[in-house]
Amino acid sequence: MSTETGITLQINLAPTDLPHAEHILPHQLRRWAGQVDEVLLVVDMHRSRGRFAEGWEERRPGLQTLIEYCCAKYSHVRAWEVDYSADVAANISNLFFGGRPVPAKDFKGGPFYSYFFGLYAAKHPYVFHMDSDMMYGGGSSYWLAEAVQLLRERTNVLICSPLPGPPTANGDLRSQVLERESYTSLAFRAQSLSSRHFLIDKSRFFSTIKQLPLVQPPRLRTWQALAEGNPPYELPEVIFSRAMSDHKLIRVEFLGNDPGMWSIHPLYRSQLFYDRLPDIVEKIETGDIPEGQRGCHDVNASLLDWTSAKKPAWKRIAKHVRLVLQRF
Repeated sequence: MSTETGITLQINLAPTDLPHAEHILPHQLRRWAGQVDEVLLVVDMHRSRGRFAEGWEERRPGLQTLIEYCCAKYSHVRAWEVDYSADVAANISNLFFGGRPVPAKDFKGGPFYSYFFGLYAAKHPYVFHMDSDMMYGGGSSYWLAEAVQLLRERTNVLICSPLPGPPTANGDLRSQVLERESYTSLAFRAQSLSSRHFLIDKSRFFSTIKQLPLVQPPRLRTWQALAEGNPPYELPEVIFSRAMSDHKLIRVEFLGNDPGMWSIHPLYRSQLFYDRLPDIVEKIETGDIPEGQRGCHDVNASLLDWTSAKKPAWKRIAKHVRLVLQRF
């Protein structure tokens, strides 16, 4: 494909992601590398606070080894560390936010700038972004070609994504409420973006939305962010979703022609999850999915027991108190 019609697969990584990325990143490349012109691994070395910084230093060497392995295995995979230099930051600010400075992180300490750096650094006009913990079943080798065709045909569609969760027999969703979309395969619509993954037409973004607002979260979360040392700005997906709604643009999530493609995401982290992850990936790739998981976009108890991963409320509160005390 030429740069006028090509697709970049862009995957966000940070050192804390290593325990899941060492199994999921190779899976993502098996599923998608053959459908794109470029794979861009965007590596964020700007350390966050709290859970986003867990195991940062000790996991850096392992992440680098994983990236080198993937780049050696696929000739069109390249890694690019997020560039926070003044010149690049100014370019990203001008492209996406009308010249307003772009925060490094959101109010939770999660990634912000790196999402837009990924869109900025991608060579091609169609960018399929995904977080490093997204997994995909179905296995269609032409889903992205279908998605690009849909974007070209429907000018009100800004975002496409694979079907959320493995399909049920009747096509209903069990973990989300989305409106059915008329399409050649099972499809749904929404006026929002999920930063977990999205295929976007950058030229449509620049010709319609043009620039995004920088939005602060509700007051209590703003105070929490300031107390914990995080920038007081909403999540990128919230900002993007507001702009989509303002411009009457939608996202379409669809299965595609047989065998289709669907997505699934681990909502929690636990040692059991990491231990079972190779088996979970194999089940997703082979379609060995329990009935209770069908129609659900997050890994649920039918696929993995999350009991050990769920923290009681007092532990969540204690985490925030600890971050505030560390700051002051």
